[in-house]
Amino acid sequence: MDLQPISGVPALIAQSAKVVAVFSVVMLVVAYTTLAERRVSAFIQDRLGPNRVGPFGLLQPIADGIKNIFKEETFPATASRFFFALGPMLTIMPAVVTIAVIPFAAPLPTPWGVVDMIVADVPIGILYILALSSVGVYGVVLGGWASNNKYAFLGGLRASAQMVSYEVALGLSLIAVLMLGGNVTLTEIVRQQQAMGLWFALPLSLAFILFVIAAFAETNRLPFDMPEAESELITGYHTEYSAMKFSMFMIGEYAHMLTASALMATLFFGGWDLPGSWDDAFWYQGQLIRGFDAAGVPIAAAPAVWKTLLTLGAFAFKTGFFLLLYIWIRWTLPRFRYDQVMQLGWKVMLPTALAYIVVVAGTVLVLDLVGVPYGFAFGLVLTLVSALCTGAFLFALDRGRIITGAAAVGEQKLLAARRRGGLELAPGSAAGAEIASAAVVDAGD
Repeated sequence: MDLQPISGVPALIAQSAKVVAVFSVVMLVVAYTTLAERRVSAFIQDRLGPNRVGPFGLLQPIADGIKNIFKEETFPATASRFFFALGPMLTIMPAVVTIAVIPFAAPLPTPWGVVDMIVADVPIGILYILALSSVGVYGVVLGGWASNNKYAFLGGLRASAQMVSYEVALGLSLIAVLMLGGNVTLTEIVRQQQAMGLWFALPLSLAFILFVIAAFAETNRLPFDMPEAESELITGYHTEYSAMKFSMFMIGEYAHMLTASALMATLFFGGWDLPGSWDDAFWYQGQLIRGFDAAGVPIAAAPAVWKTLLTLGAFAFKTGFFLLLYIWIRWTLPRFRYDQVMQLGWKVMLPTALAYIVVVAGTVLVLDLVGVPYGFAFGLVLTLVSALCTGAFLFALDRGRIITGAAAVGEQKLLAARRRGGLELAPGSAAGAEIASAAVVDAGD
């Protein structure tokens, strides 16, 4: 079997097949993520959810799609028709094409050569994703503005402010990944995690937490769904949309969720990699190798179809886990106030990300000066440092809710109030109970 990269006409056929397969799978996953969200929310709320159309309700997304295709399109009389139609397009296109640079399995051997399991292994992988994912907010803003509806317009403004606030923290959280990966190509980041023997979620635990929070805000999902906020803005930026234009906004949101989940799996959980070196395979000077021996001589890889399928399943499992996390958090946490969203982005996420970059860079520099080679021991030291940083971050962000306990903070505030007012209230008195209750509530705000 030829272990050289596939080329010529077979390469063109393989590339076309990958494009069609990946686009089809993305659309299928997006459709059935909507069903998963409805069934998971029903489980959380002790309901049944969709279960009538097809066995176990599996044909419900198809029925919803047919309904939206035949539903009447509406155009507000005062809307800007061209930009009104352009908004949903700008939302869905970036969310779909960004998945092209994410590797999803180990290389596949064929009689004509080895096929890399990635649509486009461009040398600017992360930069490509950051650039295109940021364009999606233009569709939201454009849709809100073109509707000529004040609620929709406010939703678009909120989306732009939220994107600016959390895009900075998202980018800064990736700098730590780039320092360890040494490259912006996602295939190389997967390889560096294989070389370390640890997925980056451990040595870069705080960067992972910051990335997850920023990704939730970037996708406008609860508790960051301020651009929609039904209780305040009707349905926000897509208030005036119906039929397939409304569906395109939803498809864009779920496709963005899928891309963010795939990124979390790739950047911090090894992508398609499984524990052990049996599945390692990367290109080195035109050869497919799985690593180097003690003398630095390349060790040839042994690709196989079963390895490709197994690693594809691992990548799908990791991505599916984060999709489930998106859904679970939506139906668990309440929506933030808008001032809390801005405060978290600018006063917490930004300085924390900057400080963490300094800590990681300093640790890497010290390890290099001491002579610790890049590998498992290198990762263990970073894991310890990151664990300390993560603990400090969670302790500071907690503010007396879980770690120290809200009741203890409430008692302290009660004592302080009594000292300020010169009050001597019995512990069991009604006035004392009222002040204690107010102090506990205040501690949780």
